[in-house]
Amino acid sequence: MSARDQLLVVIDPVARRTDGESVRIAKDVLGAGAAVRICLPEGPEEFAKALVRRGARRPVVIGDDRALLRAVTVLHRERGLGSCAVSVVPVGTSHVLSRSLGVPSGAVAAARAVLEGVERRLDLLVDDSDGVVLGNLRIPPVTSPAPATGGTAVDGHPWLRTCQSFVRTLARPARVASAPGPAPARLRVEADGVVVVDLDQPVEGVSVRPGADGLAEVEVRPTSVGAAAGPLRARGRTITVSGADFRYRADAVVGGPVRTRTWSVRTGAWGLTLPR
Repeated sequence: MSARDQLLVVIDPVARRTDGESVRIAKDVLGAGAAVRICLPEGPEEFAKALVRRGARRPVVIGDDRALLRAVTVLHRERGLGSCAVSVVPVGTSHVLSRSLGVPSGAVAAARAVLEGVERRLDLLVDDSDGVVLGNLRIPPVTSPAPATGGTAVDGHPWLRTCQSFVRTLARPARVASAPGPAPARLRVEADGVVVVDLDQPVEGVSVRPGADGLAEVEVRPTSVGAAAGPLRARGRTITVSGADFRYRADAVVGGPVRTRTWSVRTGAWGLTLPR
């Protein structure tokens, strides 16, 4: 039996809690086509240990975008991305990233792609703190619902979270007007040392994503004054953002605050199994 037919299937705990039926279906499809070793980590440390100790088995993650990002981050820091392709069966709360990368959304189709698909090498953005970006980087971060962190009583009990929100609503006075949106940021954005926008031009947002030819694509949206200002675009192998403390959203994870951060493109640094 070849290494391709031997799989280490790591099932993220969020996937097990949110959609056990899809997890079961994915396990059945994978088990019918390959020699499967199942791992059920309870947290990030066990998740990382399972991937590091995978041996010759191909890693398969059953989970959402955060689980996929966590797997690639672990393999990047262990210098294991060059020796294996990552496979994912999207199950959980968010599949925007995996869908944008070309992974099928259904459990059956995604599991079959793991067995029958091909490896595609993709560019990776790596920052100066060794964090990775697979899809999109946004400044400021786009807010979205996120699971509670650090708590155990709320996790897995939506009714308790609802009760807490209701109590907080009763405890504070009603708002007469909606809160203002985030203030324009003043950032210096450079692509390969060339300034795209400087601190004297307030911006509404910055987005960066890996391109298809070893260059990152940058889009800066200046704050419009009077006439609408069009976006500024640039490309480069190294993108540096600096200014007052800012946060950023790298795929499904919010980072910062930082005053400067540099992202560099690693061409073909990681492999993802996709349908033929």
